[in-house]
Amino acid sequence: MLRELNISNLAIIENVAVEFAPGFNVVTGQTGAGKSMVIGALELLLGLRAGGAEEAAVIVRPGCDEARVSGLFEISGAEAAEQIGCITDQTIKPGEPLLITRRVFASGRTSASVNGQPATVAMLRQAGQFLIDIHGQHDQQFLLRPANQLLILDAFCRAEDARRNFAAVHRELRDLQRRKTQLEQTGRSRSEQLDLLAYQADELDKARLQAGELDKLKGRYSVIRNAGRLKEECLRASQSLDENDGSLVEQLGRISRTLGELTAMDAKHIAGPKDAVDQAMAILQDAARDLRGYGEGLDVEPGELEKLEERLDLLNRLVHKYVQSSRQSGAVGQADPVGQLLEFRKQIGEKIAQLSGDSTALGELDGRIDDLGKKLEHIGPALSRTRRKGAERIKSLVEEQFKQLGMDGSAFDASIKTLSADDPAVGPSGLDEIEFLVRTNPGMDALPLAKIASGGELSRIMLALKTILADNDRISILVFDEIDANIGDRLGEVIGRKLQELAHAGPSAGRTKQPARQVICITHLSQIAARADHHIHVAKQVVGKGEKKQTVMQVRAIAGDDRVREIAEMLAGKNVTDAVLQHARQMLEMDEK
Repeated sequence: MLRELNISNLAIIENVAVEFAPGFNVVTGQTGAGKSMVIGALELLLGLRAGGAEEAAVIVRPGCDEARVSGLFEISGAEAAEQIGCITDQTIKPGEPLLITRRVFASGRTSASVNGQPATVAMLRQAGQFLIDIHGQHDQQFLLRPANQLLILDAFCRAEDARRNFAAVHRELRDLQRRKTQLEQTGRSRSEQLDLLAYQADELDKARLQAGELDKLKGRYSVIRNAGRLKEECLRASQSLDENDGSLVEQLGRISRTLGELTAMDAKHIAGPKDAVDQAMAILQDAARDLRGYGEGLDVEPGELEKLEERLDLLNRLVHKYVQSSRQSGAVGQADPVGQLLEFRKQIGEKIAQLSGDSTALGELDGRIDDLGKKLEHIGPALSRTRRKGAERIKSLVEEQFKQLGMDGSAFDASIKTLSADDPAVGPSGLDEIEFLVRTNPGMDALPLAKIASGGELSRIMLALKTILADNDRISILVFDEIDANIGDRLGEVIGRKLQELAHAGPSAGRTKQPARQVICITHLSQIAARADHHIHVAKQVVGKGEKKQTVMQVRAIAGDDRVREIAEMLAGKNVTDAVLQHARQMLEMDEK
């Protein structure tokens, strides 16, 4: 339950502490006094209002740096305590106090904490789902939409998990169907690509490429094409070096012998040059021998030149065909052209594998889509059966509530249309299309809620549904903001009694039964206010003088004569007579019996 709500510098609220009690709490005050600001503070506290610069300009009291809202809760349920603990990443035990604080700074920045530990707005919003259920006039618009009516029915028959399961399967099925459509649309293009890539791969494979091959072939082609000259010049050079009369080796031999004689005369200066001449002579002899051997062994096989030319033509054509385009696309960056061809062949293989995989994936998709379709055909009808059983139960329960709310003769029905699992209209919520139908007068046709004109009837229908859902709800704090809008005194008494029963979990509970939940209601009807266990009064007051005048809101719990006076003013305005006071006193006394 909510024990206390502290509000500081929020619009016209300077600093108030609102204490709530178990059971049925009402908040009353003149129109414009700021009653709904209490609900606004709760919405801010629970992350239902984001804050931000625009909102801060409205909700932060002028001249103040920040607005602050703190709520002190008592969590009695073990499940709620565990869930809130998981959300806020802390240990929360049943029965222990839970303090939530939200600050909105004038700059628009916000901060939040739970039991003193920092929290995000998302955490507050999630935790709030286990704390408070706030209902306002917007709930009537929520109630009119069939999609929301389905949510209400699912909540009633505890079908949320089955619905989420169906939604997950449906989402995966739709994703796979879109993927299949994309693959089918690109199937022709993929087939053409595969044909082209297969041709390219075959052409490169038949070439039996070897890395570095082109440079080697170019070298061999140059040798064979110039073999005659190479042989002639190498043999001539060999002879000039070491075979002809007067060859360089012969001349160096004579010089070496002369230097040998001179070495005996001056070894210090002659020995070095003689060694150099001997080394040169040895080098030239080796060179002459190598040239002679190369020239004599330079033989060309018949037809080799033609084979080389054919191979070079093939490689140059493939390089021009594939490597140039690869360079333009930036796909290949090696220096060796044949190496680039080999890399291109590797890329072709990868593309073929990918496109072939898409073809294989198409077959696998068909199998997976078939499996998911069968799964929907199983879980969809099961969810529909749960909903139909729930619709039967909620019909009788709502009609019973109608009787208690003074709507004798009214009928309620949850009309369900179930589609086949393969119907394109099936969405993630299941196979069912639902609409709540109501007949408010005997002999009239049942109509969708959207065609019910009376705001009072909508208020009662909403309260009936909320009462039924509350019996199945883990949330023990229900807040109603002006549920009595557009209704008269007679209906106000009915709604007041129903809210009291909702707080005390039973018809005609009065004050004798222990409250089962906490109900907080903002109202302008005395018939509702008189039913409350705890009465909170809100009023505006102008303080200060001149330019220092300020409007502030005062909030206080009232009882005894103060409460009698408030009920009387709700009945007659400021023209309160002794008769009105006596009537107000009787309303309170009758309710306490």
